[in-house]
Amino acid sequence: MRNEQLYRHTLAASGLLAKLGLEDNAALHSEVLKAPLISARVVAMIVRSGEFILISALGALLLAAYVSPRHAISLTVYAPLIVTAALALVILLQIGGLYSIHALLRPADYIARLAGAWLVIAGLVISYFFFSKSGDDFSRVWAALWFVGGLGLLVPFRIFVARRTRAWNAKGQLDRRCVLVGGGEPAARLIEAFESSKDDVSVIGIFDDRDDNRSPASIAGYPKLGNVNELIDFVRRNRVDLLIVTLPLTAEARILQMLKRLWVLPVDIRLSAYAQKVRYRPRAYSYIGNVPCLDVFDKPLTDWGLFAKSIEDKLLAGLALLLLSPVMLLVALAIKLESRGPVFFRQHRYGFNNELIDVYKFRSMYTEMTDRAATKLVTRDDPRVTRVGRFIRKTSLDELPQLFNVLKGELSLVGPRPHATHAKAQEHLYPDAVEGYFARHKVKPGITGWAQINGWRGETDTLDKIHRRVEHDLYYIENWSIAFDLYILFYTPISLFSTENAY
Repeated sequence: MRNEQLYRHTLAASGLLAKLGLEDNAALHSEVLKAPLISARVVAMIVRSGEFILISALGALLLAAYVSPRHAISLTVYAPLIVTAALALVILLQIGGLYSIHALLRPADYIARLAGAWLVIAGLVISYFFFSKSGDDFSRVWAALWFVGGLGLLVPFRIFVARRTRAWNAKGQLDRRCVLVGGGEPAARLIEAFESSKDDVSVIGIFDDRDDNRSPASIAGYPKLGNVNELIDFVRRNRVDLLIVTLPLTAEARILQMLKRLWVLPVDIRLSAYAQKVRYRPRAYSYIGNVPCLDVFDKPLTDWGLFAKSIEDKLLAGLALLLLSPVMLLVALAIKLESRGPVFFRQHRYGFNNELIDVYKFRSMYTEMTDRAATKLVTRDDPRVTRVGRFIRKTSLDELPQLFNVLKGELSLVGPRPHATHAKAQEHLYPDAVEGYFARHKVKPGITGWAQINGWRGETDTLDKIHRRVEHDLYYIENWSIAFDLYILFYTPISLFSTENAY
């Protein structure tokens, strides 16, 4: 669906508004186009859980306040009723479509349905009292307070949720931002299908290698923003969630050439089957709205995976900082006592989607010899490294300040290690040494990773070492799970005993 505000920001990002003299707020455009996608499924599940907890907690609090909790019947009879009623409400609201983004954005339009669903639950509870002849076991005052109070909580909660979802919606965070690769009539038909669909997709531009004679400069009101090389730069600078290739299957050579360049990007890549003459079995297609597509590449982390990994990072990083703070203080003291200069060292490294970030480390070199760009790798008995530096590098204690990067959302606890911008193997920059190197940036880099616990940490003085490291990184990305992360975290301290390449 088309989001005019997001579309304007897209034009600004592509430079078209600036050319037209209409650029009015560069900072706002940058903020909007980089705002992360918020999964509608995750939002709906959080609201469901919130309403279940609200109704259950209210029933329990009223039980504790009004009905004597000392009686065993208070728990054995009331607790199942409270939980069952709260669960039934959530199911009823789901059936009624009250967890759709449209319903969450406009609570006033759905208040009657919300109240009606809660009244249905109240009626079912009262019917249960009557037909089971168990009315004497329950407090009528408690039930009345629960039913009235429940509605009194649900309405303001929905208003609060609406305020948050409207803020996200204004930044286009609830829509998947889609770029079409390939123009002409197939792109026009696809745009028409999306605009008539209720799916959460916003087309933000078209990229095509062909000139304007073969591919018009504007299709269905959307401008052609550039060629495929410019598309890669566009995705690096802005948030794009979905690439759909609209070229016909007969253009196999062009499609393969494009995919070879595009697969390193952290986006879902689909091949449109909307205007294709070749038809496959229905099971071969996935659908975006009513548009059939062939899946080519998927983002490694989406929906609950992304949410779960974020929670994992924040919780475990906070706990690690709390437990390791005495060790970090001792390391900082040792660094200060041995040499002049700051305790911490910041280095430019590539983060998610090639974004440059400053990674924190304990300083392990003499201040005047530090190398922020890592133009020269650290070698055995390197004279730039202090005595304390050798110890903390071998034991990876120099990496502990990166826990702050995790809390800032720049790193994960587990992921491909972030490499310095000028790191080399046999005088080759890493991206030149390994084809598809940047595919390891489809996820946030990590403090530790699959490559590190398998012995591929430390110096990468040969092409084979960087190839093996990238190979392990890509395996991790393709096979990610919370259990895999926990396995790597468990074995990380054990792997530190192997210091063959760490100095």
